[in-house]
Amino acid sequence: MTATASASLPLAGIKVVDLTSVIMGPYCTQILADMGAEVIKVESPGGDTLRAIPPARTQGNSALYRWLNRGKRSLALNLKDAEAKSLLLQLVADADVLIHSMRPQAMAALGLDYAQVQARNPKLVYCNLLGFGRGGRYFGQAAYDDTIQAVSGMAMLQSELAGQPQYVATVMADKVCGLTAVYAVTSALLQRERQGGAGTEVDVPMFETMASFLLVEHLTGALYDPPQGRPVYPRAISRERRPFPTADGFISVLAYNDKQWSAFADLTGRPELKDDPRFRTLQDRSRNVAEWCNTISQALAQRSTAEWLPALEAAGIPAARVNTTEDLFCDPHLQDVNFFQTLDDPQDGPLRMPRPPVIFGQQPAPVRPAGPPLGQDTRALLQSLGLSDSHIDQLCDRGIVVEPVPAESTP
Repeated sequence: MTATASASLPLAGIKVVDLTSVIMGPYCTQILADMGAEVIKVESPGGDTLRAIPPARTQGNSALYRWLNRGKRSLALNLKDAEAKSLLLQLVADADVLIHSMRPQAMAALGLDYAQVQARNPKLVYCNLLGFGRGGRYFGQAAYDDTIQAVSGMAMLQSELAGQPQYVATVMADKVCGLTAVYAVTSALLQRERQGGAGTEVDVPMFETMASFLLVEHLTGALYDPPQGRPVYPRAISRERRPFPTADGFISVLAYNDKQWSAFADLTGRPELKDDPRFRTLQDRSRNVAEWCNTISQALAQRSTAEWLPALEAAGIPAARVNTTEDLFCDPHLQDVNFFQTLDDPQDGPLRMPRPPVIFGQQPAPVRPAGPPLGQDTRALLQSLGLSDSHIDQLCDRGIVVEPVPAESTP
């Protein structure tokens, strides 16, 4: 990316020290980097564990790592060493954001908790990515995406559809909490600018975040005291709410509001459905979700997907073909908007990456380079702190810092 393109992005000039690993934190800082921030990813000498998740074209640089950590710089430090911790604090001294996904006890043991770091940099926005929030009995416990899907109710909600608890087919908790951290950090930066430059500490607890996320629609009658029914949204847990079979495939159709339902009844040659007491209004259809969905399914089975899509679009009824993840790479709309872009990577050759989905001034944010090899920027960053090459060589020899080794192709 050119310097001009980077400078035009909303977070240009913001410096982020990133002490996160795996998915939740790196997803947050990937977005901050996409928006123009300088993100310095600080890893242990062994590197982020995500580096080892296959597939990988070169050793220690998995596809998932390279994608989630695009646009970042890599500094490898052994933070158990006092000198390495001192170097990190020098780096943080002029940073805008520090974000970590360690347990608070570990950060305190390292001497890197908010009180100690804020004393070095009062303007710092310090973000804790936690499993569970302070003041609760689970605070300090370890958590992964699976843990939070279980305790938040998400896995059990799936039993309404599958007959037994199961995880959804994506790391939902990690990604929702990563997105929450993005808005929390950017909101704190805005607050800092409006309130005289003082930083603050921000907590993003996964359990509370996912409980809030799930209850958007599932709170329903539990809003009232005493509650009016179970805290579940009936349409979302109906087994009949699914992609519907056509004569040759599957299609997503939602004739939701009254206007769309009336149009669907006319389009399918069943005008009597408009006056059917089970379906006359959205309230009626919401009470009779299974019958509503089954009626749609029966009508759609009579024609092909290619016949239905233009007819439904002309009638103003939301509809879409059911894609696989492989289909995304040849989807005509994504091709129209140049969603996938190919970068010529010096390590792994051509890499095909989705661009950031947001648009600023009618221009999409550019795709940044893939995540760097472990310690790629160690020497340059330490030089910026005033260390000589001989001093950096000594630190490398002692295992306090790491520089990249030549990449080896994986089998």
